[in-house]
Amino acid sequence: MRHDPGMSSSSGATTVAYTDGACSGNPGPGGWAWAVPGGRYTSGSEAHSTNQRMEITAAFEAVRAIDDRLEVVSDSTYVVNCFRDRWHEGWVKRGWKNSSRQPVANRDLWEPFIDLVLVRGDVTFQWVKGHAGDPMNDLVDRLAVEACLTQAGRTGEGEPDELGPADDVRPASGRRDRRLPAGRLVLVAGHRAGELGGYDPNPVADGVRQRLQEALAAMVQVDGPLAVVSGLRLGAEQLGAEAALALDLPLVAVLPYPGADKPWPSDGRARFRTLVDAAEVAITLETRSPATKSLAGAALGRRDAWLAKQVDAAVVVWDQEDAAVGRSVRSLEDHLGPDQVLLVHP
Repeated sequence: MRHDPGMSSSSGATTVAYTDGACSGNPGPGGWAWAVPGGRYTSGSEAHSTNQRMEITAAFEAVRAIDDRLEVVSDSTYVVNCFRDRWHEGWVKRGWKNSSRQPVANRDLWEPFIDLVLVRGDVTFQWVKGHAGDPMNDLVDRLAVEACLTQAGRTGEGEPDELGPADDVRPASGRRDRRLPAGRLVLVAGHRAGELGGYDPNPVADGVRQRLQEALAAMVQVDGPLAVVSGLRLGAEQLGAEAALALDLPLVAVLPYPGADKPWPSDGRARFRTLVDAAEVAITLETRSPATKSLAGAALGRRDAWLAKQVDAAVVVWDQEDAAVGRSVRSLEDHLGPDQVLLVHP
């Protein structure tokens, strides 16, 4: 392990390093960066990577490069929670399987990274909200985006010159789509209908709707008025919309493209139209319907990414096992902060 006095603080002190990763497409060309406030910074790139791999790489490279007692500050809950919540202990105990008994993604990076952190014993991890105006988080974001786009890294000290603006910083006042109403917006998301008892009325769905209603009522009591945002897909999204209407809360429908309900059974389409008509605002993000299932999935992904940047909090129906919903939870936590994502078990 190499040591560079230019990166170190006084003996016994803790060095803080901010880290971030970026990817153009997911997968696609990637970039990573770490930086010490007032000290060294380094960035690098990969021709074909993912957002998660770049987040891991950024933190791993910081731990490899800095010998001092270290605090890694990242806007990725994927990285921070692995160590702070000891996810890695469960992975190793289960033979590198996750809680769904599936192989742990990115094991080739995680395994040496975790080994190094455990051997050192002096590395801690701290989460910071991304795109929220933190100067050092913005700096490593800009470095990572630059490395991603140019496929070239750099190393230096202090604040680098000729960096572009931070990636999509949302100020405290809110950079919100003008079609959305003012005030606090709470997204409801989670499992599809098949995991919640099926497409017909059933006790599981009834119970989830009731728990969502209780969760939203509690949020109103604690934080004041809010509007519920829903994509109105069959399952948790529609149940959340119905819970909002039962509480007389404003409903905002955000649809990925025209005719999103076209493949559904007639009963499901009728329920969808009823909810759209009851919404205070209904927004359709794309003007054309996709021609294939894969294009439809991509459009839904774009909608989910847009929503994560627009809302203030989220309630997610998740059984703590489904990997796809788990990825959505991590994305929302990265954008909003873990304390703004409430989980409801079905």
